[in-house]
Amino acid sequence: MPMRPPCLLILGRNGQVGWELERCVVSLGEVTAACLHTAPLSVNLADKVALRDLVRSVKPDWILNAAAYTAVDRAESEPDLALAVNGEAPAVLAEEARRGGAVLVHYSTDYVFDGTANRPYVETDQTSPLNVYGQTKLAGERAIQAIGGRYLIFRTAWIYGARGHNFLLAIRRLARERDELRIVADQIGAPTWSRFLAQATAHVVAVLERNRDRIDEVSGVYHLTSRGATSWHGFAEAIVANMRECQALAAKRVLPIATEAYPTPARRPKYSVLDNSKAEQIFGISRPTWEQALALCLAQQA
Repeated sequence: MPMRPPCLLILGRNGQVGWELERCVVSLGEVTAACLHTAPLSVNLADKVALRDLVRSVKPDWILNAAAYTAVDRAESEPDLALAVNGEAPAVLAEEARRGGAVLVHYSTDYVFDGTANRPYVETDQTSPLNVYGQTKLAGERAIQAIGGRYLIFRTAWIYGARGHNFLLAIRRLARERDELRIVADQIGAPTWSRFLAQATAHVVAVLERNRDRIDEVSGVYHLTSRGATSWHGFAEAIVANMRECQALAAKRVLPIATEAYPTPARRPKYSVLDNSKAEQIFGISRPTWEQALALCLAQQA
């Protein structure tokens, strides 16, 4: 008798990653996608009872948690809400995944590190987040690991895409409105397209669905970003240069500035490039450079 297709529950369907995920995993099984306060299926991640009820009603084989509190600066003034969504909700999902025999896929962040390294961070490096957002995401990681079961935590970085609120969309808007952009040049990371992250996740799910005996063996933390690294200034320059090829812009200059010249409520790590060797070796993931991914993303918005 053929096996039934797996049931996949996506949380955060309207977010940058969740929206792409729903489209990337649709061929892998039966997909149920939920988001915050939006029909047809909504759930408040801060409501633990509702979250448990949702998981138990769906009975998923995979829980893909793309929902998070991502307002890095606002988290400094809303630490309890950030912790409820980023730290406590993943614990509920881990408990329910273990209870129902599901695999939990959860996304974390480069901001669990303090940025003092001089080479890409590996998964076992010491964590030391500088801001509330990073602290709450680390709390979620630790809760999942403490509960155990079968899980994959993907730390990613500098997520952008064609939807939502992100650096790419902000720069595209500002480049049309202002003649000069002043962008931080001393924070280094790897801009990562939300579609790549979703495609990589779908690849991992497909690989493990064919080899379910490996799931326990490979459960753990992985780094998953585009290849290469740049500053926010370098990222902005690349966005503006691409836009100039097909449209007239107000922006004439993209100037580099120091972090201190653009103060924010939350401190950011100066260096948060992640080493992806583990994910590449175990899952055979092929990663684009950040420049390649950006070009593909922008080509679809031209």
